[in-house]
Amino acid sequence: MPNINKEQIKFLVKLQQIEIESSKIKSILSSVDHRIEALDNSLNDFEKNIKDEEAVISELNQKYRTYESDVQMNLDRIAKSKAKLRSVKTNKEYQSSLKEIEDLEMINSKIEDEMIEFLDRIDRAENTLTETKADYSGLVDQTNKERAAIKEEVAQGKRRLVQLDANWDNISQSIDSELLEKFNKTKAKQINGIAIVPVKDAVCWGCNMNIPPQMYNELHRFDHLINCPHCERIIYCDDHNGRSE
Repeated sequence: MPNINKEQIKFLVKLQQIEIESSKIKSILSSVDHRIEALDNSLNDFEKNIKDEEAVISELNQKYRTYESDVQMNLDRIAKSKAKLRSVKTNKEYQSSLKEIEDLEMINSKIEDEMIEFLDRIDRAENTLTETKADYSGLVDQTNKERAAIKEEVAQGKRRLVQLDANWDNISQSIDSELLEKFNKTKAKQINGIAIVPVKDAVCWGCNMNIPPQMYNELHRFDHLINCPHCERIIYCDDHNGRSE
């Protein structure tokens, strides 16, 4: 039978608090890669958007240059047709040349209307790209700050774990070896690793179940180890303190 007293129970509670804090820190540290990956993904998404927007602008400009080439080609044809007018000999040939000029000018007019629309689309696309690049620049700055914060958080977490491990070793040396073994075995059975919990007003704070009145009375004596009949955690009386698992 392990040596049980109120002081030994307090040591177990301290061990549990150390392990809870250590578990939280380790959980934070284990999430670092995921958090860094999320930051990288955000940047990658922005970079992809920028490339997509640049590709749209490039395509619009290429189409605009094609329109320019078409207009110039038609202007050259119009100039040739006008020059031809001076050498035609029949009215039919004259009217045919005039019709050709009129058709080419009409085609150019439509193309120029399209060019105006494309210029507007290019302007809007370039404005959007400028805004996207500005947002990306801001995101890069924010990401760098978050990376630095995560790096510092990791460093602090690792330093704190070293302290907690040292505290655990010191406190565990003050606990009866058999009691410590029972604590570790109980912890291993619990999904959340909580081995010892307080009882307040006859309620176990590990499972929120009432314990038998006789057992509740025995808890006040702190003279032997008692486990909750429901969740099997080690329990102790803590009617004067706030809840803490």
